[in-house]
Amino acid sequence: MNKSADARRSVQMREKNARIPTRIYLVGFMGAGKTSVGLRLAELLGWHFVDLDQEIETREGEPIRSIFKSRGEARFREIERKELERVSLLARTVVALGGGTYCREDNRKTVEATGVSIWLDVSIQTIAGRCAGDNSRPLFTSQSEMEQLLESRRPLYEKSSLRIEADTQPVDALARRILHLLGKHTG
Repeated sequence: MNKSADARRSVQMREKNARIPTRIYLVGFMGAGKTSVGLRLAELLGWHFVDLDQEIETREGEPIRSIFKSRGEARFREIERKELERVSLLARTVVALGGGTYCREDNRKTVEATGVSIWLDVSIQTIAGRCAGDNSRPLFTSQSEMEQLLESRRPLYEKSSLRIEADTQPVDALARRILHLLGKHTG
């Protein structure tokens, strides 16, 4: 590829980025692909990527499951809220939210006031397959509990700015689909 084509492509990407909000929040249940898609989306945009759960674990010095056990869910949600507020100040950032983050009204307000939310919607079958054997999840111990939790969160996830079905598409295709949708949503 020649330098002139590279320069045109660079200008096109900057123009496209100018229409995209400076923060993109990925919403959805565990196993939806928020981290994988978020990493690729940030790479395509040339932005930073933040996994909110990983940020909490790093700052608190312990796994989320341990925080739930030792301090309780209410304390964890307060830590999560403060971390979201901190992250919401970062520009040009893709944020993978924890599965329950968007379920709190104050967190939804922060997300919607500072960026755009995108719900990665996946079926319970996909979630169960992706999370088989994962014992790090603090809010359920069986598939039945997982299904109940997903169904209770679904109406809240539906409040996201955009929704994308994320069951079968590869990560790269999902990230590119999000860019396409954002162009239509904001352009």
